Amino acid sequence: MIYVAPSAILVGDVTVEDGASLWHGAVLRGDFDSIVVARDSNIQDNVVVHVDRGLPAVIGRRVTVGHAAVVHGCSVGDDCLVGMNSTINSGAVIGSGSLVASGAVVRENAEFPSDTLLAGVPARPIRTVDETLRRRIDLSWPIYRELAKATLPARAAIQGDSSKQVALELSDEFTRLVREE
Repeated sequence: MIYVAPSAILVGDVTVEDGASLWHGAVLRGDFDSIVVARDSNIQDNVVVHVDRGLPAVIGRRVTVGHAAVVHGCSVGDDCLVGMNSTINSGAVIGSGSLVASGAVVRENAEFPSDTLLAGVPARPIRTVDETLRRRIDLSWPIYRELAKATLPARAAIQGDSSKQVALELSDEFTRLVREE
């Protein structure tokens, strides 16, 4: 089962795996490419997840995406915490076990290794995730899983459908320019 707040909006090619939760005001728009929210992840209030053609958004297992974050056409590895009001731009790759600090802005096509604490504008590696941050990551997703079970309506997992994607010539050109930067 997954847990979806009544005010969450899902459009296009969106997959939401078992145990995941989508909170109030979250918007997931898989109109140009796919979005995957993997098992036991939580997309908190007012998060926006969007894509560019050829740049899907993949959110790994046991990931917490904090309130009002923007996750755009990027990949977030398993066991990560994405802080409140942070932005991860198109083409970026966040390694497993990492923490993106609140307010951080990850540039397009930036790649960071596993177990990295990222902070700043633009985001840069600060240090390796220590025991305390690891524990915060490990506590965040089960807290939200249990809160979702207690407070949000349950439904079957959602399997994406690529036929719901829209192909526009201008979006292909835009993606090409993002990749060249």
